[in-house]
Amino acid sequence: MKKIKVGLRPSVSKLNLPTVLKTTILPGDSIERLFIATQVGEIFYIGNGVIETFLDIRSRIIKLGVSGGGYDERGLLGLAFHRDFFYNGLFYLHYSVAGTQGPGALPEYFKPNPCDPSTLNLKWINRETQYDHIDTVEEWILQSNGQPQKRRTLLNLRRPFFNHNGVNSLNFSPETGKLVLTTGDGGSGYDPFNLSQDDMEIAGKIIEIDVVKNTFIYNPPVVTRFNELPAPIQETLTVIAKGVRNIPGISFQRHNNQYIKYVGNVGQDLVESIFSFVHYKPIPVTQLNQAFIMKSEPDQKGFINFGWRGWEGTFPTLIMRSCSVNPTLDEKTIAYYNEAVKTSVRRLQPLISYFHQDPRPDKFGGTALTGVQSYMGNGIPALTGSVVFTDFVRAEETQTTARGVLAYTRVITDCKLNDFGVIETDYNFGSRSAYYVSLGTNLDQTRLFLGVYGSMNVTDFNKGTVFEILP
Repeated sequence: MKKIKVGLRPSVSKLNLPTVLKTTILPGDSIERLFIATQVGEIFYIGNGVIETFLDIRSRIIKLGVSGGGYDERGLLGLAFHRDFFYNGLFYLHYSVAGTQGPGALPEYFKPNPCDPSTLNLKWINRETQYDHIDTVEEWILQSNGQPQKRRTLLNLRRPFFNHNGVNSLNFSPETGKLVLTTGDGGSGYDPFNLSQDDMEIAGKIIEIDVVKNTFIYNPPVVTRFNELPAPIQETLTVIAKGVRNIPGISFQRHNNQYIKYVGNVGQDLVESIFSFVHYKPIPVTQLNQAFIMKSEPDQKGFINFGWRGWEGTFPTLIMRSCSVNPTLDEKTIAYYNEAVKTSVRRLQPLISYFHQDPRPDKFGGTALTGVQSYMGNGIPALTGSVVFTDFVRAEETQTTARGVLAYTRVITDCKLNDFGVIETDYNFGSRSAYYVSLGTNLDQTRLFLGVYGSMNVTDFNKGTVFEILP
């Protein structure tokens, strides 16, 4: 695929790390405005060339950067405006709750050992004490006086580790009108407890929430499994997909009176992947729970399975080690052979996968997928109808010259693995690092916005810039 060159125009700078970029029209307004949510808990919007504060929930957010030297995957992770926000003022937040820090589910980073079967079948025990933090999904309302106020809590989720909580994790489906929550597999590495394939685990799923159904349960219990939820809440939930590792949101592209869904799944050590699907058969949580009680398996025909943890994109999940006889080479061992076989015919094939190491001159070595958006505008003709995506940083870059990557692919109908092309930019970051942390679009997908940060650490403040991508 040919290289495309675009421009980057700064919209606002000196922000904290921007996790969500979306547009909406405020009640009583006539202009579609860009909203920016930061990981530390601020939500801004740009109006008349000036940045305004919409909401500040920093006091509600867990203390970030405590472990990992400032790197963190918790915080304010999701923001979605109700499709009728202009009339009802409803919007939704997903964030990690202050004061909920726990010790974590395991004492150290997990890596399976195929020669030791005990490492392949770990169980998450003592969940009420051995966890990292609690995430919450809340419904808020913009009151007539212009002040946002929390209305109710939809879910309280206990998470085993600090990472893989999803990002840009809340979006409304234009097909069903429901709120879509994307949850990561819970974190560490290699999904130690195989939460993503367990039908009863909330981790590692794409979930639809019917927010029209008022459960009248305003402080739900803290849970990790669907069957721990009260029945009225179970009745609001359906599951679209499982086999998720970590997802930077879901994008809907209208095509021939139906919607193509695009989902990026962040990889482990080998590849990053983007999946696409049109038709799917969601399973109500009440049905999953009934099958669990009856010790049977629910009908999963048409149910989406991305294959993790048995599969990393197009490959069986591998453990990569340096070769002792030749340090320039890597030894690759299948981590979960039995699970790869079991899910081989049930999983969805990716639209594309791109590698962490890629020797081809027109490609790049990726690190982590951070955004996937459909582009339907005509302003950049070479990208019209494309799927644009961002990677956090080129694997071959040094930390002092870190640069993220913009790239694109297109829809194909022959079920073969697709190719992708690099999008070059004309912006000069100079000696500053530029990690590409988020990607957003406006309501009709005719404009694209890129979130860039000057550090890997959320505790290095005010290093963020949001750009509009232009011809």
